[in-house]
Amino acid sequence: MKPTITVIGGGLAGLTAAITCAEKGAGVVLHEAHQNLGGRARSTPAPYIANDGIHAFYKDGTAWRWLVAQGLAHPAVRLSAAQLVRIRFRDRGGLKPLPPADLIRMLTFGRRRRAPIDRSFRDWATSQFGSRAYHAAAGMLGPVLFEADPGRLSAAFAFERLLRAASFRQPITRYPAGGWGALVDRMAARARRLGVRIETGSRIDQIPGTGPVIVATGLDAARALLTDETLRWESGRCVLLDLALRRSRRDQCVTFDLQEGGFVERFSAQDPSLAPPGRTLLQGAMPLRAGESKAAGLTRLEALYDLCAPLWRHRLTWRRDQIAANRTGALDLPGTTWRDRPAIDRGDHIYLAGDAVAAPGLLAEVSINSALAAARLATNSLPGRRA
Repeated sequence: MKPTITVIGGGLAGLTAAITCAEKGAGVVLHEAHQNLGGRARSTPAPYIANDGIHAFYKDGTAWRWLVAQGLAHPAVRLSAAQLVRIRFRDRGGLKPLPPADLIRMLTFGRRRRAPIDRSFRDWATSQFGSRAYHAAAGMLGPVLFEADPGRLSAAFAFERLLRAASFRQPITRYPAGGWGALVDRMAARARRLGVRIETGSRIDQIPGTGPVIVATGLDAARALLTDETLRWESGRCVLLDLALRRSRRDQCVTFDLQEGGFVERFSAQDPSLAPPGRTLLQGAMPLRAGESKAAGLTRLEALYDLCAPLWRHRLTWRRDQIAANRTGALDLPGTTWRDRPAIDRGDHIYLAGDAVAAPGLLAEVSINSALAAARLATNSLPGRRA
């Protein structure tokens, strides 16, 4: 009988870990507490296929390369040239086709500079590029990090992510065709072909007593399961608003709110399968300020929709809003890096995977990269394997 590894959690991290362990010859049982797999990568059912928040992969990352190597990345879509020219930036009241010149200079010449780990992004960026450039950059980082105050974060952490997200001349974002739920389905099918036993509706309240265990959940759930109060890290808080509208040529494709930190994208522009003919699907995010209510955040986000989707209230056919709190990825404060986050190896053959643990990458990349590391450690710990 194959030695067995238990994976707790059926999102991107759990499925990645399960596939990798099974490829290395281990038996794998995956437990997902919900009836559906996917975790934060779930999508709503047709006719409007909306992701659970704003999602994209970056093709220059190791996570995307792993998906490609596994045959899981495609079909995928990207913004076309026609859609790229319709990117808009809310700045000083109205929508503009270009960000402010100070931000352009920051993104162009700043690539030659190395941001420090131990200074805040606010202090460093203001001293290097000026207040105007900093405030515009903070607005662009809002939806990238789901954080209302990116200036409080480590300059190295924030600036690296700004430069990756702002590669407009050669966009590196990719979107799974049919929504992230389609990617989850492909991953689950791949896992099952490799012999992984997937049990949904299976809530695990204590760590199994035998064999390696990979806990691929959010830190809140992992903290309760492992009774370990150290499993904490900074994360964002954001209000999300998805709208399906009767189509209009006046709807923008991508809108960055440099004033408020919000973002709206017309996902059905690059992937028409996400909405029925004659309809368009937009997904928006607005990071919530300290102490700000959901209602107040929605008001700010709706004001952005007023600009990028004129008369949207009169064209509305479907709406969904929600708050994403402590489930939007790790944020590194000044003086910290990803290496300071909760370690993957917890001892006693228990391993963590997810978007807030000690692994590099941006958002979902952290989940996949940590799962690959956890799977390597777990399989190496099996009897007869080389450590």
